Amino acid sequence: MKKSGILMPAASLPSRTGVGEMGAEASRFIQLLRENGVKIWQILPMNPVGYGNSPYQPYSSCAGDEIYISLDALYEEGLLKEKAENFRENSVQIDYDAVRAFKEPYLRAAFQAFCEQDRQKEDVYKEFISQSWVYEYGVFRALKKEQGGICWNEWTAEAKNWPDTRTALSEETETEVQYQMFLQYVFFCQWMRLKEEANAAGIQIMGDVPFYVGVDSVDVWAGKQNFLLDEDGRPVFIAGVPPDSFSATGQRWGNPIYNWEHMEENGYQFWVDRIEYSSRLFDSIRIDHFRAFDTFWKIPASCPTAMEGEWIEAPGYEVLDTLKAKLPGVELVAEDLGDLRPEVLELKDHYHLKGMKILMSCIETRGKYAYDSFHDVENMIVYTGTHDNDTLMEWYGNLTCAARRKVRRFLARQGFRQGSVKDRLLAYMLNSPAEYAIVPMADILGQGSEGHINTPGTVGSPNWEWRMPDFALAEKEMKKYRNLLLHRSAMNGPT
Repeated sequence: MKKSGILMPAASLPSRTGVGEMGAEASRFIQLLRENGVKIWQILPMNPVGYGNSPYQPYSSCAGDEIYISLDALYEEGLLKEKAENFRENSVQIDYDAVRAFKEPYLRAAFQAFCEQDRQKEDVYKEFISQSWVYEYGVFRALKKEQGGICWNEWTAEAKNWPDTRTALSEETETEVQYQMFLQYVFFCQWMRLKEEANAAGIQIMGDVPFYVGVDSVDVWAGKQNFLLDEDGRPVFIAGVPPDSFSATGQRWGNPIYNWEHMEENGYQFWVDRIEYSSRLFDSIRIDHFRAFDTFWKIPASCPTAMEGEWIEAPGYEVLDTLKAKLPGVELVAEDLGDLRPEVLELKDHYHLKGMKILMSCIETRGKYAYDSFHDVENMIVYTGTHDNDTLMEWYGNLTCAARRKVRRFLARQGFRQGSVKDRLLAYMLNSPAEYAIVPMADILGQGSEGHINTPGTVGSPNWEWRMPDFALAEKEMKKYRNLLLHRSAMNGPT
């Protein structure tokens, strides 16, 4: 059966606290999807964001960002004596620092109440914190706080080498570790309740796993051997892509490159652990920058841009064979966008993974007539755009008058003559033979540049700050497309 979906970052949901939470508003969003026939909620990574608030530079591959914890849920569970005040509830931008400062006292009060209730002896809590990554993450965050928030490779030698030495921690540090583990337990419980609610409503959650991890992360700090680092823990080579349509000097991401030889010797356990844990949180997993399983752009860390580098072949078949053998049934989606060599698509097709099409990138307007340059197939996902693109209306508004006229005539030739240009573009996309059709919420709302989430190759504000302050417009616009969405769900397609 064909399915429609909405791409909506959890951080962008309405709430009383200035950022999306795993509480009542998230539940309301799930019901909004259910009422309008939407079967997939695609999110962005929810790991703890670090540099530039980018979810693709997180402190951990497994941990969840405490910013998403619902304070109202903590109150209802008796861990807070009073409900939290409203904070930036009508803001259309997320102020991460301000929200964290607002939530911190509430979260610490909830931890204190948790300790006083002696609930740490509960079997569920014990089982959760027994996972090796939980304590390591708690230590990482506790030491990072002690070290003034700087990157771990600039810490004191004792802190930097803790994963190898496991030296005893002070009582104060150990308390902070316990606090961080408590936050992870709460995040996990709240998220799993929300996921169960979505699944009960017939909605699947599509998660997002970045191909690389951030250098300032517990993954690198506690697993240095998995990366190409120097003796001080600094990357020798970093990840990115060469010059492209987003940047004339390429994109220098700064993530450390994997030590594939060591990973092979270890049975690619790093990847098995990442995907296995993600498979508990999500019904399907989008692998960002999937092409790096085939070839990756290797940039010397000394280079200030991504222009200097080389394509290196990766052991993609070996890694994916391992994942298939050890994690049968895991549904992976390949982000296969950009200029690719044929081998990338061969790798994707070998494992029958769904790839992606971006509508605004495929409507060609340079000739006499506009046309769709990408031939849709069933085993794929069609999007109007992603978090890295202009919004649909931003793209259309930036076209020349002649190009916009060609787009309107193209839609008319396809039989879409009624409604606004936005309505017709969405109708065209939702009628695609692709198995999944997913629309970013900003495109449902018809937003222009104000709905743009991220500009690749840039760091900092306003990236990742887009927020929907309430549901009023979303409810109105979703109702307009309800018949299209329901019709799509009723279309015959691959099972």
